[in-house]
Amino acid sequence: MSSSASGHDCCGGLANIDFRKADLFVMTWLLGYVDPTEPSFVAAVLTIVFSPLFWNVVARWEQKTRKLSRAFGSPYLACYSLGSSILLLNVLRSHCFTQAMMSQPKMEGLDNHATYFLGLALLGGGIVFVLSSFFALGFTGTFLGDYFGILKEARVTTFPFNVLDNPMYWGSTANYLGWALMPFTAEIYRQKATKLHKRS
Repeated sequence: MSSSASGHDCCGGLANIDFRKADLFVMTWLLGYVDPTEPSFVAAVLTIVFSPLFWNVVARWEQKTRKLSRAFGSPYLACYSLGSSILLLNVLRSHCFTQAMMSQPKMEGLDNHATYFLGLALLGGGIVFVLSSFFALGFTGTFLGDYFGILKEARVTTFPFNVLDNPMYWGSTANYLGWALMPFTAEIYRQKATKLHKRS
């Protein structure tokens, strides 16, 4: 089957679907645990979207124009400045994420020790991947130095790059997921302890 025929069949199939009959149970269930209108949730989404958009746009602009390097008088100084702004954005993003997570409804099904230790394991693994990536690449390698013309002598193939293609991204994802599970569970236990204290 040719790609054009495949594409036609795919589009034709979608056109015949009646989305009014779709089962919205999963979406309804999910909205029971996520309030997308809550201000801290909106702030978290905005910072999560803005951060990578910002550094990718700035890095590509620098690669094309070299204006940052000229403004700072050195590609290294420009790269360190961009890297510092990225770090500050990451702190803001983490703060907004934490505030959003703590303000959302709690899922009682996660009220167990297994969830807590899963979160702890994810957080630990994520930290290992993020830090080992940083040490393998260095500051300029981590913070888009190649867009500033700062290149390493050879591609890094040591750990963790011999395990994953994008260990820093995977590590960051594991960090956020682990952090979401741990305080989530900790908050439930804190609320239980408060209720027990009031009863006694």
